[in-house]
Amino acid sequence: MAASGEKPYRVYRGGRARGKVPQRQVEPQQSQRNVRRRPRRGWSARRIAFWTVLGLILLLIVWTIAGYFSVRGGVSDANARLQRVAPGIDSVLKPTGGLLMNNAANTLLIGTDHSENGQAGRSTDDHSDSLMLLRTDPKSHRLVFLSLPRDLRATIPGYGSAKINAAMQIGGPKLAIRTVEEFTGLPINHVVIVDFGSFVQLIDAVGGIDVNVPENILSNRFDCPYSTATRCRQWQGWRFHKGTTHMSGHTALIYSRIRENRLNPADSDISRGVHQQQVMQATLSKLASAGTFLRLPFDGGSLLKPLSTDLTTNEFVQLAWIKLRAGTTLHCRLGGRDLGDGYLQPSENNRLVMLEVLGQSAPQPPNPADGPFGPGCLSGNAAFSQTK
Repeated sequence: MAASGEKPYRVYRGGRARGKVPQRQVEPQQSQRNVRRRPRRGWSARRIAFWTVLGLILLLIVWTIAGYFSVRGGVSDANARLQRVAPGIDSVLKPTGGLLMNNAANTLLIGTDHSENGQAGRSTDDHSDSLMLLRTDPKSHRLVFLSLPRDLRATIPGYGSAKINAAMQIGGPKLAIRTVEEFTGLPINHVVIVDFGSFVQLIDAVGGIDVNVPENILSNRFDCPYSTATRCRQWQGWRFHKGTTHMSGHTALIYSRIRENRLNPADSDISRGVHQQQVMQATLSKLASAGTFLRLPFDGGSLLKPLSTDLTTNEFVQLAWIKLRAGTTLHCRLGGRDLGDGYLQPSENNRLVMLEVLGQSAPQPPNPADGPFGPGCLSGNAAFSQTK
C-alpha cells in the first residue's frame, strides 16, 4: 500500500532477457517483398573518352607547369650571364611599351665563338661575331630575320667608320646595340648572345637541326676528323651537299666555321656569316618546337646554357606563341659591294629592305645588279647564296 499522499507506482519489467536481444518479428508479406537494385553502369565509349581527355588535359597542365619552372631557372642564369658581360645593358635597350604578344619588337641576336680566348662578349679575329635582327609583328602575324653581314661598313658611335661587327669587339653588347640601332633605324628592344662553342651540346639536346645548304661545299682543311697525320694529309676537307641537311651539333659547328668553299671562289667570310645565321635561326626554331616542349621538365634549364639574354621567362613563352601563330616568315639581309678593301660598301637598296622588314613594301629578292652580296628578302625557307 502507498503511504498517505504518495502516488501509487508500477514496476515495469523489460522484455529483454539477460544476454539476449529480442528479435524483431517480420511480417510474412514484408519478407517476401522483392527489392529492386539499380543496375551498375558500365564503362561506355563516351565515358572512357571523357576521362581520357580529362586525364590528358591534367597531364598537359602539370607538364607545362613543370617545364615552366625548369625553364625559369635557366632563364635566370641567362639573365645573370648577360649582366656579367654587359652590366647595365638595360640602359641601351628600348621598352616595347607592352606585351610581346601585342606589340612589334626587335631582338638583336649576336652569335659569337670565344672558345679560344675564353672571354664572354669578345671574339678572336678568326671567330668573329655575326649579327641578326629578329622582328616579331604579332598583329600582322609576321616573323622577319634580318641579317647584317659582318663586313658592312658602318659608323661605330665614338669610334668612326669600321666593320659593323667591330662594335662587339670594341665595346661589347652595349656598343653593338647602339651601332645596329643607328645603322638600321630600328629600336632594339631585347638582345640574345649566342655562344657557338656551346651550341654543340644544345643542338644535340634538341635532336639536331635542319639547315638549307644553298650550294655544294668543299671546305679548306681545318679541324681534321682523323687522328693520324697521314690521313689528314689525304683528307680533302668538309663536304656539304646542296639542299636541306640534318646536322648534329658538331656538324653544325663545322658548317658555321667554313670560311672557304673550294667549289665556289665567290664565297668568302661573308658566306660564313650567312652559315652562322642559318644555324642560329634553325636552333631557335627548334627550341620553339613541340618536341622541345616535351623535354622541358627535364632539360629546360640546360637548353639555355649557350644564351645570355635580358628576355624573361614570360617573354620566351610569348615568343614561342608568336612563332607558332606566325603566318609569314621573311629572311632578309642588308648588303653592299665588295670594293676590294675588305669592306662591304652599303647599298642604296638597304633602305628598301628596311621598308620590307617593316611591312611597308612587298618583299623583293636581291637584285643581281648589286653583286653577290646585294640586299633583299626571301620568303619561307629559302637561303641566300653567292654566285661565281
